[in-house]
Amino acid sequence: MKQPISEIAFTLSVKAVQERLGSRKQYARIEQRGGWKDIVTKDLAEYIAERDSFYLGTASADGRPYIQHRGGPKGFLKVLDERTLAFADFSGNRQYITMGNLAENNKAYIFLMDYPNQTRIKVWGTAEVVEDDGDLLRELTDPTYRGRPERVIRFRVEAWDVNCPQHIKPRFTEEEIDSMIKPLRDRIATLEAENAVLKKQLPEYAEQT
Repeated sequence: MKQPISEIAFTLSVKAVQERLGSRKQYARIEQRGGWKDIVTKDLAEYIAERDSFYLGTASADGRPYIQHRGGPKGFLKVLDERTLAFADFSGNRQYITMGNLAENNKAYIFLMDYPNQTRIKVWGTAEVVEDDGDLLRELTDPTYRGRPERVIRFRVEAWDVNCPQHIKPRFTEEEIDSMIKPLRDRIATLEAENAVLKKQLPEYAEQT
């Protein structure tokens, strides 16, 4: 029988804890119904295209974890095919911890957050640094973005799942806030213009001007 995709995260140790704390039967039922996915679906691709940041997890050969925030223009993390993601690696503080980790341990993890809609998606897989593919780097680079692309990080998807929205506090970017308050600004401008016209029609205001 084929192992469930969630085995990538539900190790024997994890299952033992689930059993002890009473959630193993619930997840076993989910696994029997198909469980997690290991390909990029249309819904996941659309979700990724709307993100302007994510968190990338790697680990050293001895298992020391490292989490790095990655940001860029919306959609900078791109879907190359149903099992492959990739993004341009921009110049930064030159610590190269992610690169060093991937050189000795290719296991990686992507954590995507949509704060306004309280949605998070976690993706397990492997990753590699690509430094000799100029065509791919150009394909992944937005020329209008200020960051300087240096290389590509290509991610092979092995499993992904959607977390529950519990405890996610909504947060909004400047662009999202501007979009939300634009109708209010437009309404205020309209009311101020109408108010100015009405004032001019009042005798006492006309005498003052």
